[in-house]
Amino acid sequence: MTTETETEPNDLRNLIEGARVVLWDFDGPVCRLFAGHSAERVARDLVEWLEGQGLHGLLAESERESLDPHAVLRAVDRRHPGSDLVTELEERLTQEELKAAVSARPTPYADPLVRTWTAVGARLAITTNNSPQVVKEYLTSRGLLECFAPHVYGRTQELRHLKPHPHCVHRALNATGAAPSTALMIGDTPSDYQAARAAGVPFLGYARNERKNKVLRDAGAETIVDSLEPVLKLVRESGQA
Repeated sequence: MTTETETEPNDLRNLIEGARVVLWDFDGPVCRLFAGHSAERVARDLVEWLEGQGLHGLLAESERESLDPHAVLRAVDRRHPGSDLVTELEERLTQEELKAAVSARPTPYADPLVRTWTAVGARLAITTNNSPQVVKEYLTSRGLLECFAPHVYGRTQELRHLKPHPHCVHRALNATGAAPSTALMIGDTPSDYQAARAAGVPFLGYARNERKNKVLRDAGAETIVDSLEPVLKLVRESGQA
């Protein structure tokens, strides 16, 4: 596991002290959206729905077995961009995400970190591939929406703009008036890292287990934590400086 002692403390401190705007991926750094509502099952349900429409051949075998709902959505959009089929599939995914939000599990230390970063003057935004409606409902349930609003940038009808495309990152930067170098993105997947890199935004990886850590490192991420606790500690220190 990567802890503050394994990640160079100065690297982490420099990322935090340089951040005037903090861009958060949602599912992972803020919460485990599918903690009680399996993402793998959602992906299978989407595939089964497509097959029920007589579209078994629309997906490659690897896409049918990806167990990632967004991978299924992207695959269909690549073949039928802007179609009613894509609209229906995206709406089905949004409904599944809304169900999942009810049993979503807060990421340890995320809630106090969000509140503390806001209190010390940073501006926060959500940059996610999830539905913005789902994000807002979850944040409202945790009393956190005011820390982010109106800066919640999620999935739109333009599915080609899903991360790793930097579209949502650019939207957040433009809306907050932030230069990329003064922002920080927190994410837990290679697509988060790639979107941040494409936008020129420094990146902090969050990996709750060894597998996610390896995937992020293999993608090129350098500063990774397995807990948000050291981040919270440094933000609190910066607020007292």
